[in-house]
Amino acid sequence: MHIKNRFFSSSLLAFAITLSSCKTLSKETIAKGEDTPVQKPNIILIMSDDMGYSDIGAYGGEVETPNLDKLAAEGVKFTQFYNTARCCPTRASLMTGLYPHQTGIGHMTNPPNSDQHDMELPAYRGYLNKNNVTLAELLRQAGYHTYMSGKWHLGMEKEDQWPLQRGFEHFYGILPGASNYFRPEAPRGITVDNEQVVITDEDYYTTDAFTDNAIKFIDGSQSQQDDKPFFLYLAYTAPHWPLQAPKENIDKYRKMYDEGWQAIREERYARMQKMGIIDEQTVLSDQDSKAWDSLSGEKKKEMSLRRAIYSAQIDRMDENIGRLVEHLKQKGLYENTLLVFLDDNGACAEGGMLGGGPAKQLETKEGYFLSYGQAWANASNTPFRKYKHWLHEGGIATPLIVHWPAGIKGDNNGKTIRQYGFLPDIMATFADVSGAQYPAQYNGNAIPPMEGESLLPLLEGSVGQIHDKPIFWEHEGNKAVRLGNYKLVMEWKGKNKNHWELYDISSDRSEENDLSAQNPDKVNEMVAMWESWAKDKQVEPWDKIQGIMNAKRKEKG
Repeated sequence: MHIKNRFFSSSLLAFAITLSSCKTLSKETIAKGEDTPVQKPNIILIMSDDMGYSDIGAYGGEVETPNLDKLAAEGVKFTQFYNTARCCPTRASLMTGLYPHQTGIGHMTNPPNSDQHDMELPAYRGYLNKNNVTLAELLRQAGYHTYMSGKWHLGMEKEDQWPLQRGFEHFYGILPGASNYFRPEAPRGITVDNEQVVITDEDYYTTDAFTDNAIKFIDGSQSQQDDKPFFLYLAYTAPHWPLQAPKENIDKYRKMYDEGWQAIREERYARMQKMGIIDEQTVLSDQDSKAWDSLSGEKKKEMSLRRAIYSAQIDRMDENIGRLVEHLKQKGLYENTLLVFLDDNGACAEGGMLGGGPAKQLETKEGYFLSYGQAWANASNTPFRKYKHWLHEGGIATPLIVHWPAGIKGDNNGKTIRQYGFLPDIMATFADVSGAQYPAQYNGNAIPPMEGESLLPLLEGSVGQIHDKPIFWEHEGNKAVRLGNYKLVMEWKGKNKNHWELYDISSDRSEENDLSAQNPDKVNEMVAMWESWAKDKQVEPWDKIQGIMNAKRKEKG
């Protein structure tokens, strides 16, 4: 992998400016010809949780997200960026620039007070191992302050697995995968740095609190007057279940979903084509749910409300992102802050066709597992197939917005980038813009090479594909590989019941036309690539992992 060194003294100033329009120098520095390095940007990485590809306005959704939409309009948005289909494997890959299996989170992290996902196999330990360097560790070595607010989900049973022990100076948030939004309580409560705290504020809401503390961290960074840039990782839990949002946000959406999921899918599909998010060749996948009119009147009201609360969670998150951006402007930090927004996996179908959790808990501060179900997830992932867990586009396609006024220049503002990328590219990009040197060893541990490529050429206007090698996935026996326009994907249906499907994504983004029977040579070629990768990354057969999990459950009764 080639990572460019973009920081130069004024003796190479002319060359530096030619090489990179993505850096800023003060007029005074240029005029004086001082030996001052090019200013590094602040970096803010924002991630939503369990949100569908087309939920926000910039990607065709009806949810009101003016702040994200503006960031997309003034920055760039990617139409083919990929996550890993599940919360914690995505976080492992995002934080390390590696595949999840390399980090010990080939499946899931251990839930509170449990070793449920520790299979005692290198790729399946249930927590982030030490054979990696996190974004915070890398950027701290490059002279950044490092802060995190929100959801960690990379290990919590031992303190050495927590954010402060993995490079962050300060942390505010939850260590496990989810909590009650209004009343986060142990073992799914709030941690401040390395201390568990009790929330007593009756007006508490996690999305607001995560933003409040992110802003405090930024202000703390500025008060130190050490001229260091900051890295902030803001990992919202919205709109992950439980369905919980403030009333004023829910009220905006109470009648919006009364016509049902297929009406929303068709409206989004038309908008996405008009906006250029998808092209005319991309078909709307088949509705993967029962008909809206098959529901009783009472059930329709309940399902409309479930979707309204989900949308309200996104709405509230967008309000908070707007609050953060406004604070950057007030502090004079807006221009040279690189802000990246993405989601951790496709929309969530957990809870069954019509969602999980008792309807009587909706619009209360009670409950934990309250979801909107597969039918609405199908609409959130318009126009794609499948959901969180799976590796078809509905499981792994994420919005990706990149905004950097000082770095994204001229004709690139508002650009839609159609080349594909995936999570490890974030590490490569941040190393690139910060000048950080990615190590071969860290704290005495061997560190594998980064798996991604820097996105900077695309931000600078390159039209070439940055990936000339295949990229891979595996989760719960679901498998995929992408190389150029071809994507090979398998849905796990049980041992000896699986089938590799082949799609030309350039003309069939919805994966409706399986080419595997027509092109067996391409299938065999890509299967061989996947098997070589799986062996190298110590990916285990899913039935073996299932067997270990079942044995652990029986042992514990």
